[in-house]
Amino acid sequence: MITTGSANVRPDGVGAGKSAGAIRGTRSQALWLATLGFFGGFAGVSIFGPLVPKFTDLLHLSPFEAGILAAIPSLTGAVLRIPFGAAVDRVGGKGPFVALLALTNVGVLGLLALLATSYPDHMAGTYPILLLLGSLIGCGIATFSVGIAQVSYWFPKRRQGGASGIYGGLGNTSPGLSTMFLPIAVGGIGMLGAYSIWFAILLAVTIVYALFINDAPWFQLRRRGKTVEPAQVAALGGSELAPSGSAMAGLKFAAGVPATWALVFFYFISFGGFLGFTTWLPTFWHAVYGSSLRDAGLLTASFSLTCALVRVAGGLLSDKLSIRYALPLNFVLIAAGTLALGLSETFVLSLGATLAIGVGMGLQNSIVFKLLPSYVPGAVGGASGWIGGLGALGGFIFPPLLGFTTGMVGGPHAYSLGFLPFAVLAVGSLPVVFWLGRWSTSRKPGANVAASRQPA
Repeated sequence: MITTGSANVRPDGVGAGKSAGAIRGTRSQALWLATLGFFGGFAGVSIFGPLVPKFTDLLHLSPFEAGILAAIPSLTGAVLRIPFGAAVDRVGGKGPFVALLALTNVGVLGLLALLATSYPDHMAGTYPILLLLGSLIGCGIATFSVGIAQVSYWFPKRRQGGASGIYGGLGNTSPGLSTMFLPIAVGGIGMLGAYSIWFAILLAVTIVYALFINDAPWFQLRRRGKTVEPAQVAALGGSELAPSGSAMAGLKFAAGVPATWALVFFYFISFGGFLGFTTWLPTFWHAVYGSSLRDAGLLTASFSLTCALVRVAGGLLSDKLSIRYALPLNFVLIAAGTLALGLSETFVLSLGATLAIGVGMGLQNSIVFKLLPSYVPGAVGGASGWIGGLGALGGFIFPPLLGFTTGMVGGPHAYSLGFLPFAVLAVGSLPVVFWLGRWSTSRKPGANVAASRQPA
């Protein structure tokens, strides 16, 4: 067994002793490289959506076919978060993350080839190909659950909030920034040139991540046949969390912890809502206030960037301040903002409401993964797979739900009133919040659940 003895520890957590010297990489390196990788993967997804209206016109797609095409990256990214996130418990984060980025590169490269050879005059019959390319590009979304588990195994519990906030928050700026700058690039150098730049960035991100990232100390030591007590791994630069060692075991264990499903529900509303609103708001701004497509994109970017940047601040604050009352207050803010948006008849109130919703969702996104290691310490990868995967399904479900409600309501205020079901869902989460505040677990794989009171 490896012991840390009295080895000195550097500020980044890597010991200076002989045992610690065998650990490659540092916490800060892992955090920034994982954030870069997630940013790049998410950027790959961001370039697919703007093409869907053009493909719809060229292929004469029905609304249903167009909706499936627009949503297929979100669906793939959500579903793949589950197995790839769980795989971190078995093999570490590097392998699964590189595999997802590689698949995203294949999808974007295929899209470039299609644009170069078939767009716009020879697109007939390419719908199945577009679905396949959209599915591959959606792999970039799935990098989230891999990276969040990877970061969790590098950082001790007391620093989980800040690390996950930086990772998720800065990574989530990718859609907003792409929404702002992609139209400018297309106008300046043409569609093929702009999309080629996005592919070059994605490829560079993939190479940098693959060359310089290292798995957390626990995985490095296991590959060398060495063992160490979980509490001692933190002194070697990692987390005190010990993974289950099996992807399936991690999923099964996490699924058996009731708190996992509460966190899934919270993330379904906050991150699924973030994806769904980002998809739906351009339509809302254009339909209700007559915004141009460019202005609607900028207004949507203000929401998505607010949500992403607040997630960073929320994560950092959650390491320093009590978050006992943060969950209910965030859902109240989300519900109030959505209610105001649903009843608003002025542009200023609608804009303010969307920004308030973005603040609430950003804070909630950071807090969910701050709580994760405390509630499911034995299978962070498995739990992050469930939470990230099923939570992200909101991005696939909410736009059709909002659209269906809008169609059912009808009239001049239909697009505004269409948000009201989301407000009801946010209010309905409050009983789950209060239940979770009375429950926690220290269960380990193979052990019985030991319930104890631990305030959220």
